[in-house]
Amino acid sequence: MSKKWKYKDIDKWGPGRHEPGGTIPESGTAEDYKTGGWRTERPVRDQEKCNDCMICFFACPDSAIRVENGKLVDIDLGHCKGCGICAQVCPRDAIKMEDETRARKEEEKV
Repeated sequence: MSKKWKYKDIDKWGPGRHEPGGTIPESGTAEDYKTGGWRTERPVRDQEKCNDCMICFFACPDSAIRVENGKLVDIDLGHCKGCGICAQVCPRDAIKMEDETRARKEEEKV
């Protein structure tokens, strides 16, 4: 049997007073959780074509585009889920999606 929460005094709730299950013990961000493991494709940037317009940065739903001093420096594959939005929005076709399995095998050769 589940316990029903009582909300009649919700206006008095605050830090230290929450119904069971309503407490978030610790804040965090996606930075704490690597989520790129289920990716089937990965983005690969052609540095020659890229002009650092940052459209990919703003479009990425996972904040996987790493920027320093206004320039794209890396794609964080630990967080990239391979959705391909960055490649779709790139006006210079500087980002292409590659097969993840093939890319990992190539990395193992190096």
